[in-house]
Amino acid sequence: MHALQKCFLVTAVTCLIQNALGSEIINGKKAEEKSMQYMASVQNNTEHKCGGFLVSKDFVMTAAHCPIENPKSLSVVLGTHDLRKADKKMRYGVKMICRHPAFKNVTNGNDIMLLKLSKKVPLGDKKPVKLIELPIQKLNLKENKICSVAGWGPTEPGKHRSGYVNELQVLNVPIINKDKCQKLWGITLKNVICAGGYKAKSGICQGDSGGPLICNKLAVGIVSFNNNNSCKYPDVPNVYTDISQFLPWITDILKKKKCKG
Repeated sequence: MHALQKCFLVTAVTCLIQNALGSEIINGKKAEEKSMQYMASVQNNTEHKCGGFLVSKDFVMTAAHCPIENPKSLSVVLGTHDLRKADKKMRYGVKMICRHPAFKNVTNGNDIMLLKLSKKVPLGDKKPVKLIELPIQKLNLKENKICSVAGWGPTEPGKHRSGYVNELQVLNVPIINKDKCQKLWGITLKNVICAGGYKAKSGICQGDSGGPLICNKLAVGIVSFNNNNSCKYPDVPNVYTDISQFLPWITDILKKKKCKG
């Protein structure tokens, strides 16, 4: 392939990805009450922007590409599946934004960010918020293993411009072999997990990046991108950041309570 043709191909793929950041849940179902108490709604001026999940008493994990820059206008809602029920007690300010220092765009595979909350979240058996555990070592998930993903985005293709749903949606998705995933995408994918969207009538779409991919009760991935903004599945596989590839970076921040450059 000539260099110019390669350039056009890379540009086209990048445009498709950039138009497809986020994750509304297509053909999922409403999450059961108190089933995913670690889920977070990351908001800018009280408007939902991304999903996230609580990984320590004072840190929420989400995607680095989420459109948030100013901690002063940023907040995180924890403790409800229905965003209409969010009150002051459920809303936490953000003290620090720790975006991965190597992140440039979703294609480079460093689509991960930690948000330090302004105060610690009260935890306990009778509390409405729980932590979700992370992997302790690099993972090798088997093809076709069934995992799940959740979000507050619209539930039908083509409706992402009309706003988000109020009630958390969840969807089961099968793990897809990474080599097959790269071949289908036609690009190199670094530090990612592929799951769902391919040969299925369900998957992620615009509206709620940053939510967790959950396998064996662990948060193993972060919703990163899919293929163009129509979200009419079946399609190429959906792509998630592989959390297990970033454990030293994550551990350092959670221990020192500050961003690692």
